[in-house]
Amino acid sequence: MAHQFIVSEGSPFPLGATWDGHGTNFALFSAHAKKVELCLFDREGRQEIAHIELQEFTDEVWHLYVHGLPPGTVYGYRVHGPYEPERGHRFNHHKLLLDPYARAHIGTLQWGPEIFGYTIGSPDGDLSFDERDSAPFVPKCRVVEAGFEWKNQGRLRVPWDRTIIYELNVRGFTKLHPQVPEHQRGTFAGLSHPAVIEHIRRLGVTTIELMPVQTFLNDNHLLERGLTNYWGYNTLGFFAADPRYFADATADEFKQMVDRYHAADIGVILDVVYNHTAEGNELGPTLSFRGIDNASYYRLMRDQPRYYNNHSGTGNALNLSVPRVLQMVTDSLRYWVTEMKVDGFRFDLATTLAREAEDYDESSGFLDSCRQDPVLSTVKLIAEPWDCGPGGYQVGGFPPGWAEWNDQFRDTMRSFWKGDEGKAADVARRLTASGDRFNKRGRKPWASVNFITAHDGFTLQDLVSYNDRHNEPNLEDNCDGHQNNHSWNCGAEGPTDDPAINDLRERQKRNLLATLLLSQGTPMLLAGDEFGRTQHGNNNAYCHDDEIGWVDWDIDERGRELMQMVSTLIFLRQYLPVLRRNRFLIGEYNPVLDVSDVRWVDADGSDLTAERWQDPEMRAFGVVIDGRAQASGIPRPASDTTLLLLVNASHRDLDFLMPSVPGPQHWTRLLDTKEAAQTGLPVIGVGEHYHLNGRSLALFALVVQGTAGENFELIHRGLTSGVRPETVWHRS
Repeated sequence: MAHQFIVSEGSPFPLGATWDGHGTNFALFSAHAKKVELCLFDREGRQEIAHIELQEFTDEVWHLYVHGLPPGTVYGYRVHGPYEPERGHRFNHHKLLLDPYARAHIGTLQWGPEIFGYTIGSPDGDLSFDERDSAPFVPKCRVVEAGFEWKNQGRLRVPWDRTIIYELNVRGFTKLHPQVPEHQRGTFAGLSHPAVIEHIRRLGVTTIELMPVQTFLNDNHLLERGLTNYWGYNTLGFFAADPRYFADATADEFKQMVDRYHAADIGVILDVVYNHTAEGNELGPTLSFRGIDNASYYRLMRDQPRYYNNHSGTGNALNLSVPRVLQMVTDSLRYWVTEMKVDGFRFDLATTLAREAEDYDESSGFLDSCRQDPVLSTVKLIAEPWDCGPGGYQVGGFPPGWAEWNDQFRDTMRSFWKGDEGKAADVARRLTASGDRFNKRGRKPWASVNFITAHDGFTLQDLVSYNDRHNEPNLEDNCDGHQNNHSWNCGAEGPTDDPAINDLRERQKRNLLATLLLSQGTPMLLAGDEFGRTQHGNNNAYCHDDEIGWVDWDIDERGRELMQMVSTLIFLRQYLPVLRRNRFLIGEYNPVLDVSDVRWVDADGSDLTAERWQDPEMRAFGVVIDGRAQASGIPRPASDTTLLLLVNASHRDLDFLMPSVPGPQHWTRLLDTKEAAQTGLPVIGVGEHYHLNGRSLALFALVVQGTAGENFELIHRGLTSGVRPETVWHRS
């Protein structure tokens, strides 16, 4: 039926389907294919109306130009080649394949034997060859026309030291939001509703991080149990947003969402999954990459290429050592930055991306590409620095320019506040941006992305309410999810009417949030933690597109008090520069300035000794961060407010002697986590005692009598009046 169309050779660049105003160019990489056919469908993707062979093959790219073929055209590919699994080839032209560069998808996957390249049930397993047509059962691609009138031109550049990340799931965040119109709940349109943006803005958050929004699949084994792949870590298309997140089926909806957040001076980061695809292992379906060029796209076992390396733990791993596969990933990243205007990325299982052959390589092609790229090197790059393969744990091992999720911060702070022994010295390291991991090669404290909770694990409410996971609704016999959560239920498993336990839980939440937001490094909050969202003890809600996974916006008085505390902590962080220094605090004495940047003190006001640090029973100490210390590498005094942070993770109350400092000065208390709401700014003199309750934290500012620094005056007005100044980020 190719005679119905006027075709020409086209160009091998750019890859994908590109409308130029007159027709559409198609370009597909496959190094080992023997023939490629373009299949065109009606606008609903139900009926195949034509197939056209791509007869031009240039530099391992098959290409064709179809004159007059407009945006909205639905298409897919059939790729011919050897079906030799034992040599790594799994071509099957009976299977319709998605274009890896498709900008939009239509339709949903229907699980059935037709979508597999081999015959289900055959005694030969995946060595068999299935001849059934998969087209009626698989999603398809759609040609799109670029174009959107941005109201906020340029990217929003939130400085790293000012960044506060807020991780959320697009669907779950607004699914129950009462102010979002029902048809927009769980979509990009719902996420960009003014009431939703205002909630995030009022907290003081600077950057939202969206859990995966690129097209992903629901696993069949979940659907059979009445569950779903709610989190989305099962990507099939790296250039397209998933259709289920659109309220009105328009590609501009994502752009409108980004534009509105930028108008509110809030950045947008995407959680991206380039370490594997939804096609799984050798027994998975043939939907795209496997049928286009299995031997190029995937890391196969060197001696048995029938099988896949599984560093991701999900069945396969993309092979970024192949230049065209690496190009696909970096092209995708640049597309989301330049076309969709996102402000950065968090890379799931980033160690997998940085493997060359088998091992993690700091000079891998992927990391080198990001470092030198004129676009990618200017946005936020955050690694989840581990995977399931050998040598996969790489916290602190990524190169300059990268930030990393720091699970050591999470585990240390959880253990400390639940009262574990021997954690004090490690807490000191985590409070100061984990310099033992990150203070090298000119990396800055912001490289440590600190978090107490994330999508994977307990919420903050559940962290203080459950000793054990309760994942029975996942239908995996409660064997999935982390077993060791460093959690403490404070005396009762789950909800209780005991007021003492509930009060302790609230204080523990305030302690954990304060520790997070007052530490050096980049803090990350989990959406809903600011008002005590619960998953009812489920620490692995990946399969729950329901009330377990959704954010409940029915906020009680305790939740409102906790939100106010979070807002206060963020305000303090933004307007006290010593809490976000761009150089590591190491405690070194500077004789030129006659000051140490950080000083650790015991309850009696004396400097902590090495012996005290090694005391397993030590659960309380103070830290003085001196505002006069160098704020940069230039040896000149700063004029920031000096702070004192007192922490007491023991169950006993303590009287802290307020540390002495030269001159006529006093300490002003800014907050104490024993109180749900902060009242007043009490003054405590140098040499006086402050009574710190058990399992509490308090923050003080040093004020020189007769003077007041500009920063402290700003803090004073913000805390006493509740009217807090806006911070506007640089736009370029």
